Amino acid sequence: MLHVLWMNGGLSCDGESVAITAATQPSIEDLVLGALPGVPPIELHWPYLDFQNGPPFMEWFHRAARGDLEPFVLVVEGSIADEGNKTAGYWSGFGNDPRTGQPITAADWLDRLAPRASAILAAGTCSSYGGIHGMAGNPTGAMGVPDHLGWDWRSRDGVPLVCVPGCPTLPDNLTETLMHLVMHVAGDGPPLELDEELRPRRLFESTVHSGCDRASFYDQSDFAAGQGSPSCLVKVGCWGQVVRCNVAKRGWINGVGGCPNVGGICIGCTMPGFPDKFRPFAEDPPAPVFVPLEQTLRGYTLRVAGE
Repeated sequence: MLHVLWMNGGLSCDGESVAITAATQPSIEDLVLGALPGVPPIELHWPYLDFQNGPPFMEWFHRAARGDLEPFVLVVEGSIADEGNKTAGYWSGFGNDPRTGQPITAADWLDRLAPRASAILAAGTCSSYGGIHGMAGNPTGAMGVPDHLGWDWRSRDGVPLVCVPGCPTLPDNLTETLMHLVMHVAGDGPPLELDEELRPRRLFESTVHSGCDRASFYDQSDFAAGQGSPSCLVKVGCWGQVVRCNVAKRGWINGVGGCPNVGGICIGCTMPGFPDKFRPFAEDPPAPVFVPLEQTLRGYTLRVAGE
């Protein structure tokens, strides 16, 4: 049995915990119930799923920190605050120390668990690179797991940190990566090939633009002047040409959706430096553009019943 400890005590909105419930390839239920051939059985200790709560739930983390729970994969959700940049108090905690009754910070848990983990997966941009909480002007000193542990960190089994960024993360990217990581730790699969930002290369090697439904409009210099247009969104603030993410190709749920495919600009949420390096997302929010129906239908004639 391989244990997966999911710690969402960092600075976050729990967006990854919410997103993963929508995964379908594979679903979190398939992973937990052992429905996938070749995937080793896992026991997931996750606040959104576990029937236990309070001290009984936290005991799994204490056992792991003592070395009594091996092997395990640690999933970290949320950025890690700098707990040493103030004279009192704490920024974020996850459970209490049974000896003192005081909260244990996310940074402390990471320091306790990292030396014993077989692998660590940073789920979401906050956990990967600091994200919203690490933007300019934030007093917490928030950072991603790689900045806290070091970008060259290796687990006791020699596995590097794995980051699956997104704000929130694409559901299937997260479950697929977790599945591959579990199989590798169990000795049933190859290591994940990562890019320079510790992302699974296969999932993040292409730009949003390369998979976007609107890419052909760019080739025709057919650019949207505002929201509500089916044309390319690059001139209203879309960063899809430089951002590496597969959401336009893979879709959000069951292959459907993807930010620019449904009219939303890419704001670079899978990239280090988000959001600061990608702001402002729109220089001057343009007025809505109402495209004539006959233009939208590209030459087809709409006939209303009764006419």
